[in-house]
Amino acid sequence: MPTPAPGSGPGYFFKGISYLPDPAIRLFVLIPLTVNILVFGFLIYFGLQQMGVLMEQLLNWLPDWLSFLEFLLWPLLFLAMLGVVFFTFTIVGNFIAAPFNGLLAEKVQNLHGKTDLPEYELKDWLTLLPRAIGREVRKLIYYLPKAVVLLILSFIPVVNLVTPVLWFLFNSWMMSIQYCDYAADNRGVSFNDMLERLKQDRNYVWGFGTAVTLFMLIPFINLLIMPAAVVGSTLLWEDRIE
Repeated sequence: MPTPAPGSGPGYFFKGISYLPDPAIRLFVLIPLTVNILVFGFLIYFGLQQMGVLMEQLLNWLPDWLSFLEFLLWPLLFLAMLGVVFFTFTIVGNFIAAPFNGLLAEKVQNLHGKTDLPEYELKDWLTLLPRAIGREVRKLIYYLPKAVVLLILSFIPVVNLVTPVLWFLFNSWMMSIQYCDYAADNRGVSFNDMLERLKQDRNYVWGFGTAVTLFMLIPFINLLIMPAAVVGSTLLWEDRIE
């Protein structure tokens, strides 16, 4: 499985995609992929149901002479609901798939020649669950205060002109943290230590996260992002950071 390292951060993401059909990791890829599809499907179904209810409430609230606004409200409500669905999907999907992502990262690490790691199997996911959920909570604690600051800046005139760029850069950084953490956790590296190591190779790390973020914006294609990002970030960690 070891091959020459890519020459850029995005290269590791595309390398992760190319490894998905590998028979040695196929089962470990299918589990988080199935989780993604089920979570996304449920949220879309629930979101469409709620959208109908919200639209009915909005139309009842509007006076009759503004009823012509209905054709504008549908696309606006749909886009808002889509944003909520994708945000919820990212958080919920990562929490549910966390132990399986850790197993996938561990499998890639062992195939990459790191034989000093334990050989966990799918049956061990329940054993890994508390540790995996703990790391996901730690990532949320890191993310939320910074996200709140950016949200406040988004309402400040003039400053809010640059906040979309800041959001994108921050989310790209978070994508690298999110997925590199699985390989780091497998090696017993603390969350804070992992952050310091990632900061030492910002160009590759940010480049990788940027590629993940851009592909996350593509509906349905983003269902494949999680396993590809886990594999790619694990290779990035082993090649350049560990």
